[in-house]
Amino acid sequence: MDKPYSIANIFAGKFDGTHLVLRGWLHHIRTGGGILFLQLRDGTGIIQCTLKKDQIDQTQFERLTNVPIESTIEVSGEVRRDPRAPRGYEIAGDKITVLYQAEADFPIAKKYHGPDFLLDNRHLWIRSPKMQAMLRLRTRLVDEFRRWLVDHGYLEVQVPILVNAAVEGGSTLFEVKYFDQKAYLTQSWQLYAEAMIAGVGKIFTVAPSFRAEKSRTRRHLTEYWHLEVEEPWLELDGLMRLEEDLVSSAIQRTRELMPEELNSVGRNPDELKNVTPPFPRIKYTEAVRLIQKVRPEFQWGNDLGWEEEKVLTENFDRPFFVTHYPKGVKAFYHMPDPNDPKVTLSADLLAPEGYGEITGGGQRIHDLQQLITRIKEEGLKPEDYNWYVDLRRYGTSPHSGFGMGVERTLAWVCKLEHIRDAIAFPRLINRLFP
Repeated sequence: MDKPYSIANIFAGKFDGTHLVLRGWLHHIRTGGGILFLQLRDGTGIIQCTLKKDQIDQTQFERLTNVPIESTIEVSGEVRRDPRAPRGYEIAGDKITVLYQAEADFPIAKKYHGPDFLLDNRHLWIRSPKMQAMLRLRTRLVDEFRRWLVDHGYLEVQVPILVNAAVEGGSTLFEVKYFDQKAYLTQSWQLYAEAMIAGVGKIFTVAPSFRAEKSRTRRHLTEYWHLEVEEPWLELDGLMRLEEDLVSSAIQRTRELMPEELNSVGRNPDELKNVTPPFPRIKYTEAVRLIQKVRPEFQWGNDLGWEEEKVLTENFDRPFFVTHYPKGVKAFYHMPDPNDPKVTLSADLLAPEGYGEITGGGQRIHDLQQLITRIKEEGLKPEDYNWYVDLRRYGTSPHSGFGMGVERTLAWVCKLEHIRDAIAFPRLINRLFP
């Protein structure tokens, strides 16, 4: 087609009264009152098209009424504004051509299907309106994160996915054979990011990460997308200000630009209006006291699981920080608090409504001897981190950073029941197909 016709542009009011041709997939079809009603999907949206019975011969009209859904078709007609039509526009068709007819037994019918069935047929389920809206929201949200960071002087960089040592913890690594060596799929860009800030300053990445956690919760994926940020000369307080400004800006822009998509996935955009700085802050010790009111068996020094985080979220109506986690539950590179070495200068950002942690970060150790001590305390092999330790030998500086789980954040923003619906093809502990 020689013009950029698309359903999204029609809904934007760019082609009112224009006679055009659209190609796409037949999403739904019905007849009534001598009119054929078709819903055409072109990848940018779904629009209603009509064709009157008296415009074509009887045989052709009857044949069109029996075209299976998901057939690819071409519609010729005029764009008309009509308040009765979905989103206010429809196409008054004068010609409909079936380009490739689909088989008649499309597996996903208009009835309830269980999650396993929809996961087995994910390659087809992503055509559903809710999945379409979610994928567009995902793109918009990531784009807004990226836009804010670039506008504030951060450079996007990429680092290896195949690594030779653990970043977060050895028990959650996926091991792979790398020629005659042993390698792992990365858990985070963390160590490489710290190397790069001395060369190019403030940086971020959006890349996949992998965790071999045997978790069967609505919040865990084994492969997920990670927005990570690292900045030199940044301490804990500045890190939290960075996070709340970034998160609030991206969510407000998404809320303002895509209200219809948010409504279609089940999130009232007005519910996100209060996601504005400053976000509340509580220390881990205070968090423990709140948790113990509901779960008295929880002990200081334990990491927060999803059940504990859910309890905490009931005390807040917006994202909030939990800071100063114990040294034993954070990775070796988190800097111990000089005023209380039992805890670290760390901060996790938790989303309300039971969604829990969406970012984890903190200030890094920049002292050479302190870093070596922590590596040994964690039972790691210092020789695996020689190059990382070098960063403290040659030009060390205070620095901080964080990682955000894109799917967890999107699940909260879209009010999804399960994280599996925040990505096109989820990887779960029992799911590697399709």
